[in-house]
Amino acid sequence: MNISAIYHVSTDNYCYPKDENTLVIKIQTGRDVTGVMLVWGDPFIWGLFGSDDKWNGNNVQMQKMFDLQNNIIWQAEITPEYKRCRYYFVISSGDDVCYYVEDGTYTKNQFKNYKGRRQDFFFPWMNSADIIKPADWVNETIWYQIFPERFCSSGKNFGGKFKKWKDVNESVNSLDFYGGDLIGVTSKLDYLKNLGITGIYFTPVNLSNSNHKYSTTDYRMIDPDFGTEEDMRNLVLQAHERNIRVMMDGVFNHCGGNFEPWQDVCAKGKDSRYFDWFMINKYPFENSPGRAKRGEYFAFAFVDGMPKLNTNNDEVIEYLTDICVEWVKKYDIDALRLDVSDEVSHKFNKRLRQKLFSIKPNFYIVGEVWHDPMPWLRGDEFDSAMNYSLQEAIESFWRNPTLTAEDFRRKIQTCLNRYPIQTSEVMFNLLDSHDTPRLITRCGGDVDSFYQELCVLFTLPGTACIYYGTEIRIEGGHDPDCRRCMPWAEIQNGSYDDRIAEMKKLISVRKNTPSLRNGNINFVNSGNDRIIVYDKLDYRVVLNCSEENFDIGNFEKIVYSRKLNGTILSSGGSVIFQKN
Repeated sequence: MNISAIYHVSTDNYCYPKDENTLVIKIQTGRDVTGVMLVWGDPFIWGLFGSDDKWNGNNVQMQKMFDLQNNIIWQAEITPEYKRCRYYFVISSGDDVCYYVEDGTYTKNQFKNYKGRRQDFFFPWMNSADIIKPADWVNETIWYQIFPERFCSSGKNFGGKFKKWKDVNESVNSLDFYGGDLIGVTSKLDYLKNLGITGIYFTPVNLSNSNHKYSTTDYRMIDPDFGTEEDMRNLVLQAHERNIRVMMDGVFNHCGGNFEPWQDVCAKGKDSRYFDWFMINKYPFENSPGRAKRGEYFAFAFVDGMPKLNTNNDEVIEYLTDICVEWVKKYDIDALRLDVSDEVSHKFNKRLRQKLFSIKPNFYIVGEVWHDPMPWLRGDEFDSAMNYSLQEAIESFWRNPTLTAEDFRRKIQTCLNRYPIQTSEVMFNLLDSHDTPRLITRCGGDVDSFYQELCVLFTLPGTACIYYGTEIRIEGGHDPDCRRCMPWAEIQNGSYDDRIAEMKKLISVRKNTPSLRNGNINFVNSGNDRIIVYDKLDYRVVLNCSEENFDIGNFEKIVYSRKLNGTILSSGGSVIFQKN
């Protein structure tokens, strides 16, 4: 037996309460393991500690939950009557058996004859306050990310620094301003509602000298380029009247170079009352570019004009968290996305959650974390993270024709295994954003791949987000090319009606079919390495990425399809149907 492949901890996604009564326990083993028995019970059923020779528990055969590249994840759900649990594992690989507890593995004789206090695993208590309980509206939400400067202009911004609204096929400059604003967004709320959108995620709208606004000058002020506080309040009000939630973007890892406290530090140095608001290593600063790279102070990605805020400092924490409370009270927003959140202190994140949820218990917080975000998803910081690892898992299959459906299955299951069930159901799933090349561009212009990837996005657990213009297949490479101007004139004259209709179909299927948003995913072997088939309870998804036609067989009802003729799915085709 491959003992080194066995892993379990009594926390995070390996042991957690799914609800008030149910405890989920998972264990990782090597692929050689043929069975795992969970032995569990109340730790005090035979008295206090020292009763190892008497203690025994219930036997539960664990089920294979995820079959990964090098490991198997086994899972069991149990209901501890007294909210606490002691347990160990009996692991089999053919005739080879070992017993696994907190301090390692034992043979059957070693386990049976053990003297002293055996180190079994413990889940001490299922406190209701510690159970991860995301807002119930999140899983049903279809988000639409808006980069305000490029989405829609009301026409109030013209001349001066504002350039003429560019054609969608033209690239944009990282320093250009085109005049998109909040009134413009408000004018398009009916368009979004008709598309099926139920949530808007805005990139920053606060005062900044950049077009992207990630270099904040004043966190309390709506940037005049975008409008006024009243414009923001009206936008949220109008969105809510259409059952559309609103998420703002909080940039608290760093500020802009014109942020007043930073300017005070630059002028007064250590005499500034804000000196400890930043991470300064050397003062005075040299009067030349490259100060961050020289280590004079820490900044976002060595950008001198984006100095890092010291989110370990209680004053900074109080200042920024109060601003978020102000946003909720002033604008009635429903959610918050946190920029570069993995560099912000856990102390800050925990304080922020406490404040926001005290005034709006059904709030939703998303962190920008490009790697494994589990340390931030334990229920006391974020509800979710931008699921870029899932984006890569999906994309890799279409970009690498040598990968098989089995490779795809293992990548998807690796992503789903990372989180507790209730967290998986609210992970912020996306395929492109303001920080990535656009989806159709990454697909090399291949429309079939484009819609197949969207099929996956809309049929996995989580909450789904599309980037503005994805519905009409806007092209764009890396930033700033992915931030092109939305072509409203062409949309209004019907040039994109077919593309919009296709996206509406996908969104409608996602919204009206709960089993596509939730539930376990069961992959099916199609017999062809480049055809993906998986079941979501009573529905089946088939994506034909091969060069051959594929017979999908019997079905009860088709809910979405492209390139399907009768029961034959052509190469590049996609279909979602209810099974007989």
